Amino acid sequence: ELVLIKDHINLLGANPLRGPNPQGFGPRFPDMSESYSKKLRALAQEVAAGQGGGGNLQEGVYAAFAGPTYETPAEVEMAERMGADLVGMSTVPEVIAARYLGMEVLGVSMVTNMAAGILDKPLSHQEVMETAAQVVPGLSRLLRGILSRIAPS
Repeated sequence: ELVLIKDHINLLGANPLRGPNPQGFGPRFPDMSESYSKKLRALAQEVAAGQGGGGNLQEGVYAAFAGPTYETPAEVEMAERMGADLVGMSTVPEVIAARYLGMEVLGVSMVTNMAAGILDKPLSHQEVMETAAQVVPGLSRLLRGILSRIAPS
């Protein structure tokens, strides 16, 4: 399943903007109130609807954990109580840096497994990789469709 990220919760304990702020790149304290572009999310929804296969993409809030371990059931429950719909180990530092540089961001998350504590079985990296391989064609088709609308040839 593919989910459009509409916001995130940074639980990484780190921020890529910590440290010196080189002049000319971006503001010291960038606004993150619309980290994920509403315009690009609407475009992604349009493209997905035009491609068929189930209609609208779900939108959700992504909680970033440091990894490399999968989240514990208690961490998943905490993230859910904080308003997260998805958890993962990436994405957020890149989005922070992109917004700092003034870039418009579209976040698409590939859901590859149920979080810890949801199913009564341990998480398997092999299953995550197998599921990802199944979702890649749909993600590629979606991204090609979005890019062709942003920069038509």
